Amino acid sequence: MQEHLLSIILFTPLVGVLVLMFLPRSQKTLVRLWANISAAAGLLVSIPLIVNFNRNADGMQFVERMEWIPSLGVQYLIGVDGISVLMVMLTTIMGFLAIFSSWDAVKDREKEYYAMFLIQQTGMIGVFISMDFLLFYVFWEMVLVPMYFIIGVWGGPRKLYAAIKFFLYTLAGGVMMLLGILTLYFVHFGQTGRYTFEIAELMKLNMPLGLQQWVFWAFFLGFAVKVPMFPFHTWLPDAHTEAPTAGSVILAAVLLKMGTYGFLRFSLPLLPKASSDHTIVTVLATLSIIGILYGAFVSLMQKDWKKLVAYSSVSHLGFCTLGIFALNQAGIAGSVIQQINHGISTGMLFLVVGVIYERRHTREISEYGGLAHVMPNYAIVFAIAMLSSAGLPLLNGFVGEFTILQGAFDANKTWAAFAVLGVIFGAAYLLWLYQRTMLGEVTNEKNKGLPDLNWREWAVFLPLIIWAISIGVYPKPYFDILEKPVAQIVHRVHQTANTEAAIR
Repeated sequence: MQEHLLSIILFTPLVGVLVLMFLPRSQKTLVRLWANISAAAGLLVSIPLIVNFNRNADGMQFVERMEWIPSLGVQYLIGVDGISVLMVMLTTIMGFLAIFSSWDAVKDREKEYYAMFLIQQTGMIGVFISMDFLLFYVFWEMVLVPMYFIIGVWGGPRKLYAAIKFFLYTLAGGVMMLLGILTLYFVHFGQTGRYTFEIAELMKLNMPLGLQQWVFWAFFLGFAVKVPMFPFHTWLPDAHTEAPTAGSVILAAVLLKMGTYGFLRFSLPLLPKASSDHTIVTVLATLSIIGILYGAFVSLMQKDWKKLVAYSSVSHLGFCTLGIFALNQAGIAGSVIQQINHGISTGMLFLVVGVIYERRHTREISEYGGLAHVMPNYAIVFAIAMLSSAGLPLLNGFVGEFTILQGAFDANKTWAAFAVLGVIFGAAYLLWLYQRTMLGEVTNEKNKGLPDLNWREWAVFLPLIIWAISIGVYPKPYFDILEKPVAQIVHRVHQTANTEAAIR
């Protein structure tokens, strides 16, 4: 069974969809129950992956290989290393919690709603385990469709605008990425006389700097739109604001990480000359810092609770891309850990907004105030989520931000100086949001009878709270699992850079 573990993890949600198709639409409780069982099964089958993963081994593990389209050199080739195994676990955990949080939130077309989430689970897992470029691209584009419908059918008042904008932006980026993939494909044929999309084989290519730079920018457009990096971020606030709560949770927690994962898995190892080029590194670090500060400043100005959390993602993902392009062990390891942290913290914040929206059906910050008197348990959960996102020591956000800043400082002290401002402003907008909504007196009569968290909402929040505290208190297992794959990326980029410098 272990030799096909990744395939089992990949296709378990799809099996859930197949059964879901035969359930009667009128049996709404049965539909909800089966969707939650399918998501829970997807989580359970992924646990052996982390248990049996060998953090001391080099290269990819649990590799499965099968011919798919031999005439084109396409394979069903999957495997994981330390980076992708963490991303798979993030996907299965957050996917289950997102589906579980939807129990009372969705009142119509439940069957289609849950089917979209389960299909999306397979697409996201596929992105993180693919070792064949065409297979990766199929899963990358597959994810767009369910999220388009999740926003466009079950979203807010401007859902169609947000869904179409999301789809067009990400599709355009994906098409540019495909051009980069095809370039590598044909260059490989030109050098070896053999067609292949296998990533390990494409890493052996010897390409001049100019060609690597062209492919790098093609990949950049695909990955930067998905992150999203400034100035490609404008689809994100609309998508987050209009999406249902579970859609926002999975979008923030997993979908955005596909972009940062793309930089780590493809841009840096496949294109080391371009990735270490001074001009490219400076441009990407600058865009990351602009994103950090811009996201924080715009968050300070928001009147909509959910839009504030959405813009905070632009700021937090800026830290992740800054860590990647610090091109050192601390920066890249911190980036991956911060991607996990962002999934936990921002996922919690969107769930916090969803809980109050289900009760009041408004996200205007001015409508609230003094909620801690009415919903004390809710205020405690919100405080933990807010402090986690702000990077308080002994919570998960601190570990990632500190390590990224360490890496940024080693690479360029100016980068670190500007990035620190993002931490300060991040604490400012989160604390101000908490003060305006939770503290003071209850001034709005509509808020006085609001019920506190129920058992199902506690069941969603508790795993995330425990996860946030455990990373904050003891992050060593995460650094251990990342040590080998991150060291390989750093070695490959710097070895190439040093060789180029010696030749010049």
